[in-house]
This record gives sequence, structure tokens and C-alpha cells, in this order.
Amino acid sequence: MHIIYSHEDKDPIYLQIVKQIKQQMMNGTLKAGDALPSMRALASDLRVSVITTKRAYEELEKEGFIVSIVGKGCFVSDKTVDSIEQEYDRLLNDALDQISVCMKALHLSTDDIITELKKRG
Repeated sequence: MHIIYSHEDKDPIYLQIVKQIKQQMMNGTLKAGDALPSMRALASDLRVSVITTKRAYEELEKEGFIVSIVGKGCFVSDKTVDSIEQEYDRLLNDALDQISVCMKALHLSTDDIITELKKRG
């Protein structure tokens, strides 16, 4: 599992971890039943507090993305593909809402936005 966080990001580190684990589930890098690193191992790899990784795992478990088995660790849940796609759609809609607000504020056209998106690949 590969996670990169930034102190420059507006989101707290635990939330950056949550988002990246969800993205890896959505793109198939993490599949149902896959074991996640222990909280301590992930904290060590990322050089963050165990409290940070614990909070990320608790959030993922609360949302049903992972399951915790006492004495064994945390695993990707068998959450349905539909649920994951719904989460992806929600994230996409949030991003599009932000773009729409910026478009109006900056008086940009749809073509302007498409051009900028194409530049970014």
C-alpha cells in the first residue's frame, strides 16, 4: 500500500490517509479481504503518530470500508462495488461543485475548464 501525505494539504493527515485508501479500493489496488498494514507499521512507514493511523482506520471502519478482527488486524471489507462507486460518484460531484463555484467566480467557460483539464492530463 502506497500513501503519500502533505503538510501543505488542507486536509488533516488522517483524512489524507482515508482518502488514499478509498482510492486504492476504488481503483482495484486494494481488494476485499486484503490485509492492511498494522496501525503501528503504517505509522512507522509514514513517520506519523499511531494516533493518526488509528483515527484513519477508525474512520474507514465506521464507513464500512474496512473490518477489524481482534488479534488478526484490519482487512478491506467486502463492501459491494456499488457502494464504492457511490462513494466515487459523491467525491466526483463534490469536486465538480467546487469547479462550478470557481467557474462562476472567475467568469470561466466550460471550454476554459476543459482546456485546463486537458493540460493536466
